[in-house]
Amino acid sequence: MKKIFIINGGQKFAHSGGQFNKTVQDWTVEFLSKNNNYEIKTTHIEDNIDLQEEVEKFVWADLIIYHTPVWWFQLPNLFKKYIDDVFTQGHNNGIYKSDGRSRVNPDINYGTGGLLHGRKYMLTTSWNAPKTAFTLPGEFFEETSVDDGVMFGFHKMNKFTGMERVNGFHFHDVEKGATPENIVIFKEDYTKHLEETFKNL
Repeated sequence: MKKIFIINGGQKFAHSGGQFNKTVQDWTVEFLSKNNNYEIKTTHIEDNIDLQEEVEKFVWADLIIYHTPVWWFQLPNLFKKYIDDVFTQGHNNGIYKSDGRSRVNPDINYGTGGLLHGRKYMLTTSWNAPKTAFTLPGEFFEETSVDDGVMFGFHKMNKFTGMERVNGFHFHDVEKGATPENIVIFKEDYTKHLEETFKNL
């Protein structure tokens, strides 16, 4: 049985109600619940968090699925705090032991001290920005993808712990484009992504 840990990084703040990432989490649970081969645990970063319990969820899981909006080209503040607090709690406690270097030759092996080897993670993000902002010449992100640009550090963070990345999914134009018709398309496209991803796990 595959063990799946799903983290909802959405939060209520200013004009954001955090509902879209809750919806994406629900789609994920709905998809996984159709198959008895998956055991699921979840966390919402707005809930009361027990740090040791969260560390244990990372250690327990075969796959961690992160759902997060992107605010000002970064994680929401509560999600960033969650990562800082939980990963620090996981030092020599299941998540990482060191930065991987030795005093003998401190120039090499940085980022190899993780303890979560054998586990994988998948990232979904949601954006106000349209997909074309990342792909068209002259547009804002200068033809740099979500994963190679804004979320590059997030992927390195997970690699630092020893986890292996599987292809993620990015929802674009969510604020202006979240019509009932487009929500149906979002779900269809995301479900197809999950089908393909879990076929290869």
